[in-house]
Amino acid sequence: MRVLILEDEPDLAEAVRDGLRLEAIAADVAGDGDSALELLDLHDYDVAILDRDVPGPSGDEVARRIVAGGTGPLVLMLTAADHLDDKASGFELGADDYLTKPFAMRELVLRLRALARRAERHRPPVVEIAGLRLDPFRREVFREGRYVALTRKQFAVLEVLVAAEGGVVSAEELLARAWDENADPFTNAVRITVSALRKRLGEPWVIATVPGVGYRIDG
Repeated sequence: MRVLILEDEPDLAEAVRDGLRLEAIAADVAGDGDSALELLDLHDYDVAILDRDVPGPSGDEVARRIVAGGTGPLVLMLTAADHLDDKASGFELGADDYLTKPFAMRELVLRLRALARRAERHRPPVVEIAGLRLDPFRREVFREGRYVALTRKQFAVLEVLVAAEGGVVSAEELLARAWDENADPFTNAVRITVSALRKRLGEPWVIATVPGVGYRIDG
């Protein structure tokens, strides 16, 4: 299991990280919301442990973006906000669990493992097409047996294309399904992301452009 810890108190963040590593749980630390979002874009996490009151985008905003993405990690709020209304608002954001400070490390570990079991029960099937092997649960992609490292956005785009089973997906549909509702419809983000994705997957190109229509998996 790999988790992200969003916590702006360095001593607490280090203590949690070290405690989780002793339990064979890999953990990365972000001290502010912007760093957390960058790490979420670079790595695939099973659970995001979020403090709510942090510099930059709040833990609530980070949770909101994870939930809006649809395929991100599970969310565990770890915060001093312990009133029932605080917990209710956290769950309304889409949090999967809520633990208040101070807490016992053993309880945190038990909750993380329970979340991992829940995710395992809902594990989506591995998909293979055109020499690609896409595992939505582990967030892994292989091409002809070679592991391909992708950003979260690149993975999201590839997942939509693979789900189309060779059908054409328009840039507008990719924007709607791989970005959030605040995405600029006139942006060239889709073209840039598909171009980068092609390069990551390598030659011969497996993503074909259908001029004026969209993109599809070729082969």
